[in-house]
Amino acid sequence: MKLAFSGDLKGLEQGIAICGGELGFETTAEGLPVRLERRPGNIRIVMDGKQAAIGFQETIHFFRALGLFIEALRNQDSFAISEEPQFTMNGAMFDLSRNAVLKIDRIKELLRKMALMGLNVMMLYTEDIYTIADEPYFGYMRGRYSREELAECDEYAGSFGIEMIPCIQTLGHLKQYLKWEAAADLRDTGEILLAGEEKTYQLIEKMIRSASAPYRSKRIHIGMDEAYGAGLGKYLTIHGFRNRYDVMNEHLQKVVAITSQYGLKPMIWSDMYFSLGSKTGNYYDPDAVVPDAAARDIPTEVQLVYWDYYHQEEGFYRNFIKRHQNLGKNPVFAGGIWTWTGMGTNYGRTIATTNAALNACKKEGVPEVFATLWMDDGAENNFFTALLGLQLFAEHGYADRLDSEKLKRRVEFCTGIAYDAFRDLGYLDEIPGCPSGNPESCNPSKYLLWQDLLMGLFDRHTGSRGVTEHYRKLRERMHHHCRQNGQAERIFGVAEELSTVLEIKHDMGIRIKNAYDQKDLPTLKRMVEEQLPELSRRVAALRETHREQWYDTYKPFGWEVLNIRYGGLLAAIDNAAKRLRDYLDGRVDRLEELEAERLFFDGDNRTEAGRLVNCSQYQRIVTAGTLSF
Repeated sequence: MKLAFSGDLKGLEQGIAICGGELGFETTAEGLPVRLERRPGNIRIVMDGKQAAIGFQETIHFFRALGLFIEALRNQDSFAISEEPQFTMNGAMFDLSRNAVLKIDRIKELLRKMALMGLNVMMLYTEDIYTIADEPYFGYMRGRYSREELAECDEYAGSFGIEMIPCIQTLGHLKQYLKWEAAADLRDTGEILLAGEEKTYQLIEKMIRSASAPYRSKRIHIGMDEAYGAGLGKYLTIHGFRNRYDVMNEHLQKVVAITSQYGLKPMIWSDMYFSLGSKTGNYYDPDAVVPDAAARDIPTEVQLVYWDYYHQEEGFYRNFIKRHQNLGKNPVFAGGIWTWTGMGTNYGRTIATTNAALNACKKEGVPEVFATLWMDDGAENNFFTALLGLQLFAEHGYADRLDSEKLKRRVEFCTGIAYDAFRDLGYLDEIPGCPSGNPESCNPSKYLLWQDLLMGLFDRHTGSRGVTEHYRKLRERMHHHCRQNGQAERIFGVAEELSTVLEIKHDMGIRIKNAYDQKDLPTLKRMVEEQLPELSRRVAALRETHREQWYDTYKPFGWEVLNIRYGGLLAAIDNAAKRLRDYLDGRVDRLEELEAERLFFDGDNRTEAGRLVNCSQYQRIVTAGTLSF
């Protein structure tokens, strides 16, 4: 396809050249004439069969329009398309602080896809994953970015009109740095900075200077969420107990003085204000009261970010937006693409919460939104499984009401992968026994994978009928998805191998215990000689596929954690075989771990057997003991 662009091309040439390679067109004077006009208002695309015109306001609107134009041109000779942007900011935050540090080429790939979707902001959530010149332990062996790497990404993003905003922490969530002895004087608690101390603000100034330097943006996200222990550790010893709002606001004012020094406009997560105003410490407590004095002390230049990816009722979001507005702040809204409960992305809950939240934002006049993609507990998932979620945010961003059919067309055009293929990723956890859409984020694929075969901490929550067949069919679908295009295997390969493992492992511990209880020695012998070796082979294949996916997407730092988990699982399978062999051969007369009663994991022994639960902590899954002291 050949195109000849004319009109207002200022600042677009590099992005057009990049998109040409992505979309399969070249620019030449002999191509189809496409006139560009930058003006206020809606996106407008008109094609009459001989020439085309694209009207747009912002640079990102042009690249959204370019994708729409190419998509329509593949199927029609004449068309007219109009879209109304709903938000001034719409983008995504990628959690790089829990081991998964994106390679620079993968950041650029995401930026290209975001440009075609029409998303105009990327935040890299970096607690300590950036370089501070004279702080060698800050991000040590964690894959931290250099200033040059981040500046390269920022320059690339600018080609599409995408703003990259630094996102750091300046109070809590700093455990990975504070664990080092070099930071001992800066600890209030194990993961919270010591407020009120000059050394703390010297470090924060270095953080803000280093984190913002690679970017052209004058905005910065300075975090400050979930710092519930602030003022209650070393601070308490030094200063005694003080009103928690006072501690928070005094610290915030000092940090904002630093951002002002560098000409930056800060935003913070809003949860601390509402949580401290709740008798139960609940961010979403409808009875929480933020004192007027505390609200008045929030610096005027600070934006509050309301994060919520839990509720499925539009009314809840509208009410909570108004509560922020009553503080004198029209919030930035942060939703979520549910990437953080294991290797599956929960699209049922993602779609339900996003639809409710973004509809509420439109009705309440919230102009700035973004999606969060967290990677809790060691980043077992892959960011590219979340592309459908990004497309969902994008489609909300250009329509008053979501068009579900258009969403399906757009995600396949922008990513090369069908909507239903992405949606299938949710079925790693949405197994028989799970409510449709998985509204409680049950994650059986995680705990059924990692739990010990002989300990069975989740055995009371498993064993629903049809699970073997579910994973067999899912394995076949994932195998099909892997072969759709060149990048699909990166997204679906791990899911295919995980389904292969869970097809036989999901109830293997139960079958072993039942055979032991019934003294069914032939079944135990088959376990040792046939089924456990087969499980070990399948786990090894999963590990290798996951390893290849990791090194393709992320820096090497962080894989060692998953490598340990896979090694532990393979060792546990080997141990199970040896324990059963010892029993079968008469070297031991009983297996104490198989005789122990199985309780419900959530502690409610009135719970019905087979009810699925959520547990996103590996250490809670593999042992009732402790992995550290």
